[in-house]
Amino acid sequence: MTASYDHDALWLKAKLFLGLAMDEGDFRAEDERELWASLALELLAKAALSRVSPLLIAVPTEDGANILIAAGLMTGEARFESIKAHTLFARCARAFKPFNDKHALAFARARNDYLHGGEPSLSPLPADAWWARYWAQASILVHAQDRTVEELVGYERGREVDQHLARNAKNVEHRTEMLLERARQRLAQFESGSLPARLAAEWTRPVDLTVGGSHRATQTCPACGGGGVLEGDHVSEYTLQYEQVAEDDFDSWVDLLVSADHFSCSRCRLALDGYELIVQAGLPPEFPDVGDVSDYAESEYGND
Repeated sequence: MTASYDHDALWLKAKLFLGLAMDEGDFRAEDERELWASLALELLAKAALSRVSPLLIAVPTEDGANILIAAGLMTGEARFESIKAHTLFARCARAFKPFNDKHALAFARARNDYLHGGEPSLSPLPADAWWARYWAQASILVHAQDRTVEELVGYERGREVDQHLARNAKNVEHRTEMLLERARQRLAQFESGSLPARLAAEWTRPVDLTVGGSHRATQTCPACGGGGVLEGDHVSEYTLQYEQVAEDDFDSWVDLLVSADHFSCSRCRLALDGYELIVQAGLPPEFPDVGDVSDYAESEYGND
């Protein structure tokens, strides 16, 4: 296998980049630190997937060269190509909860804008806030490889990462509390008739805050007690079920367990976009649904 696909090689390169990002002293600007760290995040994501199977980060090609190289069945001068960032992070989000692909992709996009456009800085966020968000995602990818943050950045810098993680946990808590309280406040104002006329008119219009998830379930809203909607696209577990309803007749269905990615309530207009906010609000991280057998039964292999 080439180093391009090897999870240990990817880990070591991420370690190198984070060493540059966390160098002590003032000789490296904050934008440069964040740039190196953003590059390391993609390497950590590739390492985490490649550790499961190098095939997970290889782009399928018509001749199969990438897949063959990743599988260790082909060597030589073939040029490898890895999956794009949005695909990489989407796969990590499905495989390594609670990794957030939207947050991770925001780091990659900001980095690209900084490198290839006229953006004067990599991020408008204060450094402490940026690193808190960064390590919330990077630490998940580290633990997905059965490693520790200390193995990646060393003991002393590991204490610094712990401080960022604690700060991010508090940020998630505060943001969730803010969203819940704001939803309660707006609903109370509407029901009491104290909303300004323009806002009251907007409130009376029907609103759909759902995001079109493949699966959904009704869930009590943590802000107002109304009927909200949990949504998700990723099925974490499924079980084929059959029931005999007549001598020669069976009903069949699939019991699903779906990871929750979004919650919304049309009554108080609460919207929680992301696994962390959903869990912090006390909502279930997964919900049951029923699927069609044809979507999950293995199809027969055709040779025609």
